[in-house]
Amino acid sequence: MATHVLRPGTRRRIAFDDHLPVDHRLNTFYRIGAGLMGLFLLAFGILGLTNKVGFFTTHGDTVIGLNTNGSLSVLSICVGLLLFVGMVIGGNFASTLNMVFGVLFILNGFLNLALLDGRYNFLAFHIQNVLFSFVVGVLLMFFGMYGRVGSALPHDNPYYKARHPEEAERAERIRALRESASATALQQSHRAAPTPKAVGGTETKAAEATEASETTEAAESKASETNASETRSAEPPRTTDP
Repeated sequence: MATHVLRPGTRRRIAFDDHLPVDHRLNTFYRIGAGLMGLFLLAFGILGLTNKVGFFTTHGDTVIGLNTNGSLSVLSICVGLLLFVGMVIGGNFASTLNMVFGVLFILNGFLNLALLDGRYNFLAFHIQNVLFSFVVGVLLMFFGMYGRVGSALPHDNPYYKARHPEEAERAERIRALRESASATALQQSHRAAPTPKAVGGTETKAAEATEASETTEAAESKASETNASETRSAEPPRTTDP
């Protein structure tokens, strides 16, 4: 009878490091998504409360093109504040919070679509509210799933590292070896190639040697001419017999 040994899971806890480019980009994206959605919901809820609409009235009042009442305004403020908390914390918490609220908004849209024009429509939803709930839900899910869900995540992605630690470590070692090999090759090429200073020095020395040889030849030619002239002047004048 064969026995199978079950190995414990090797998934790691996801921790974002803002010093890493991928982590910083994802963290910023999750924060921006939570902050934008939270700001809009907070403004919508505050404007709804200023109109002093009844809490559970099914008729409500229109704010920013959407119907609202007291309960929907308070609920919007609470959700907006929670999204602001996710923006402050960031990282995996903001991503998870965005996804959870995205799913809840979509479910809320379907639920209130079934309660339209009924006596149990306690959030005073109209069709525009249903569509808005769907749009916000999809946007929040996008802001939460970006860089987290997919079959082609890069090896330096924090979620890929947590799900596949061995493959991520192997890819990191290969990348480090490639960088080391490229750096070594670059150093060797720098050592083998002559520097501009050395090339300039060689050309300068050659020019100086050529100039010196030309000067020496000119001096020797001048000296020989001087010696010849002196020799001619030293010879006595020849006299011819009558």
